[in-house]
Amino acid sequence: MPSAAGEGRGVSSRFPDFPWDTIAAAKQRAADHPGGLVDLSIGTPVDPTPSAVREALVAAADSPGYPTVLGPESVRRAAVDWLERRAGVTGLDTDQVLLTIGSKELIANLPTQLGLGPDQTVVIPELAYPTYEVGARYAGCQVVAADSTVAMGPQSPSLVYLNSPANPHGKVLGPEHLRKVVQWARERGALLVSDECYLEFGWEAEPLSVLHPDVCDGSHEGLLAVQSLSKRSNFAGYRGAFLAGDRDVVGELLAVRKHLGFMVPAPVQHAMAAALADDEHVRAQRTLYAARRDALRKALTGSGFTIDHSEASLYLWATRGEPCRQTIDWLAEHGILAAPGDFYGPRGAEHVRIAFTATDERVEAAVSRLL
Repeated sequence: MPSAAGEGRGVSSRFPDFPWDTIAAAKQRAADHPGGLVDLSIGTPVDPTPSAVREALVAAADSPGYPTVLGPESVRRAAVDWLERRAGVTGLDTDQVLLTIGSKELIANLPTQLGLGPDQTVVIPELAYPTYEVGARYAGCQVVAADSTVAMGPQSPSLVYLNSPANPHGKVLGPEHLRKVVQWARERGALLVSDECYLEFGWEAEPLSVLHPDVCDGSHEGLLAVQSLSKRSNFAGYRGAFLAGDRDVVGELLAVRKHLGFMVPAPVQHAMAAALADDEHVRAQRTLYAARRDALRKALTGSGFTIDHSEASLYLWATRGEPCRQTIDWLAEHGILAAPGDFYGPRGAEHVRIAFTATDERVEAAVSRLL
């Protein structure tokens, strides 16, 4: 019987293998360590969701009716205020904000919801979060991996992704680089989408939003910034994020998502507003991550690793100068699981991504095994 997608077009033919399935054996070896598994492969939050966020969720728990796709004005106002307060974004209004069910959902569906298809090209970073490519291929688009306007060449793509601070390697794009890509995209009529989910976690560099006036000259035309609460507010289990930018594109996406029913639950919307209004819990979380980052960095370099980039985000981009799967096996023998760099593209073939989002106890266990 043919699949729902058509004869011979099952999931396995449309998508690559799910990356984490490929390290199942290494995970089992690491779990067999006498001290148990230290999982540094996925950057999932482990610390408590802030009390103000949980209280807002509970206060809005009596929500018998359907939420709206647009979301309340108060929630979108909290997003606008946060972008101005924390990222220096000016000139934005609430009709330029759209709530999403986490940022991965948005990125996976964005090319399809924009109506892109086989005749369109999507540009992604050379080392990239896999969902950029998966979402583009889901829509049937052509995909080009390029990190500079020179590498992109004369083509005219429909959609260009930026990710700064970047996953997996933590590099931060400076204002001149961002300005150049904005200009290049505008000249070609391409939509530029900047994934900024690690914006509040710069360690050795100051991340800048693509919507900052120093980058976009005060105009949001042709630009979208994707923001996530998962990292800054330990909000991953709530599935709440938002995009902001070009008013016309936001309006188009809103119309499509109304038809498709992409609604953030009402209690989660109110929890988002509480999270965006509170900066103190982010400062406290940064302190925790900074200590874990410092401890792991010292242990990795002390055991022969080189750390590249890693100036922002929640990861260390580490190498032993060997194929990444060999490094994964070495770490597994020490009871540690990391993400192979080849998850993110061929240029990651000799690196592993080490997340420092584990608990203090697990980070200490990893440090003791590395030294």
